[in-house]
Amino acid sequence: MLSPMSAAISTPTLQPWGPRVARVVAPLVAVLTLLPWVSAGAALLAGIAVSFTLGNPWPTRTRPLAQKALTWSVMGLGAGMNLAVIGRVGLHGFVYTAIGIATAFVLGTFLGRRLRVDRDISLLITVGTAICGGSAIAAVAPAIRAKDHEVSMALVTVFLLNAIALFLFPPIGHALHLSQDTFGLWCALAIHDTSSVVGAASQYGERALEVATAAKLARALWIVPVTFVIATVRARTAGPEAAGTGAAKRPWFILGFLAAAALVTFLPALHDVGMVVSSGAHRLLAVTLYLMGLGLSRAALKSLGVRPLIMAVTLWFVLASVTLGAIHFGWMS
Repeated sequence: MLSPMSAAISTPTLQPWGPRVARVVAPLVAVLTLLPWVSAGAALLAGIAVSFTLGNPWPTRTRPLAQKALTWSVMGLGAGMNLAVIGRVGLHGFVYTAIGIATAFVLGTFLGRRLRVDRDISLLITVGTAICGGSAIAAVAPAIRAKDHEVSMALVTVFLLNAIALFLFPPIGHALHLSQDTFGLWCALAIHDTSSVVGAASQYGERALEVATAAKLARALWIVPVTFVIATVRARTAGPEAAGTGAAKRPWFILGFLAAAALVTFLPALHDVGMVVSSGAHRLLAVTLYLMGLGLSRAALKSLGVRPLIMAVTLWFVLASVTLGAIHFGWMS
């Protein structure tokens, strides 16, 4: 039985015909998100739009379904990674990547507390900013058992900043006369999602795209240790009284992510199959984000306020500026 608070979050005020129409529209839009030209961000926004206008017709079913789909999609994404190439790039920039991620966590934790942002939302925004946007959020969310509206809020802020970076970074790079290598590295370290990194770098040049892609994929592998650490810490701090009531769980699905990447890397004959699996995982992730958007109601969004967005923008602006300065002065290369 749902508590009054849960009911407020799950079921916004709707017209009498809303639930009936939602039972038709919601699954139809879910199918449409499988189309290759529908981005993950668009899928998330579609889910939010359906929820705000018609409501979620199956609030008790979409959440567990989204959680299961999330773990499978994360494992499938590993099939699109080459551990050998990423390992070489990752070793080259291991120190400054570790420092950058640590700095993001320290600053994100500070901002979250100062702005009184919900702990899980603050953590998800910080992880998304520190590593690789939506993919990192998708990996950490099931590990800490984040609520759908918390995940949706974190993803909305990350996708919004991705869109801004896609148009903002190339003009800044040209204005500052950044080299191809410098701009590519800056994109990889300062833009959240790999797709937006590729989009921004491709506007700058082929060399920038090459550097940005390799560096970003190497950074993405940090999802594995970071997720395990977060899940372990959360499980220990939750205490025995939280067992069975939403306590954090260890993200064993990350091992599936690594196993898929290892198979494609060390068995070249599976490369084409891996690309198909990775492509399918991206489509599954889009459907998953649609389901999470469907779980975000007006009441939940209103309860969160603008503080998560302020936190995300501040964190991103500071890290992007510091990273650019470090690259410009030769502290990173």
